[in-house]
Amino acid sequence: MKMAAQILKAQAFRNMHDRSTVLLLPNAWDAGSARLLARHGFAAIATTSGGLAWSLGYADGEQAPLTEVLAAIARITRVVDRPVTVDMESGYGDTLAAVGASVRAVIAAGAVGINLEDGLPGHRGLRPRTEAAARIDAARRAATAAGVPIVINARVDTCMQHPGDGDASCFDDTVRRAQAYLAAGADCVYPIGLRDGPLLQALVNAIDAPVNVTAGPGVPELAELARLGIARVSTATRLATMALAAVDRAATELLSSGRFNCLASSFSYPDAQRLFGSE
Repeated sequence: MKMAAQILKAQAFRNMHDRSTVLLLPNAWDAGSARLLARHGFAAIATTSGGLAWSLGYADGEQAPLTEVLAAIARITRVVDRPVTVDMESGYGDTLAAVGASVRAVIAAGAVGINLEDGLPGHRGLRPRTEAAARIDAARRAATAAGVPIVINARVDTCMQHPGDGDASCFDDTVRRAQAYLAAGADCVYPIGLRDGPLLQALVNAIDAPVNVTAGPGVPELAELARLGIARVSTATRLATMALAAVDRAATELLSSGRFNCLASSFSYPDAQRLFGSE
């Protein structure tokens, strides 16, 4: 991708976070899913670290080698004409220099946004707030050096990693972390696991910045999230697991019944071919 075009996409993606409307952001896991989602008219496409890792033959949690992840990102940015933001998990690097190098590589693969989480890979706990903020700062410095004004979505894992404590008990730490990450250069905050409407509104009021939530059962509908001031909604791994669930159901039916009606589909071979401009 030419640098000028990538900068324009980054600026367009940044403008989608002005909080005048909610950005509905689907998460793709390969070129085919990204192309399909783009054809449906979504303004931007995100990747799911879990879905992408599974498609490459690895577990989630930075188990997939970065070289393979970068190749997958490059395929996605090649086949869609809109901004792509990448789930970088915790940054693919033990040091700040390594995080910066990973961010530069993701930008070189065509991305104009990243997710960066403050949990350790494999949900092994949270990084100290100052350490996590320093990694955000390293990512921002790397993007500035690369000349692409990427949108950094800082994922706050407090509630997800302490689900038994309840949303209210993790709220204060979520606010402190969000404020630190915004000060370090993040543009958007992603309190994953936080879904209580009043608490989401309180977070929006406390940090006065774009907030991302995960779509799914039990989460307020889009209109209600807009009323609460939420700026961005992503689907995380759900579309990828739904695709796997469809295969799982068909495989079970094939083995148990010996019948083939389970292979009927509303999406055909010609439909798939048309995604890439060929019958």
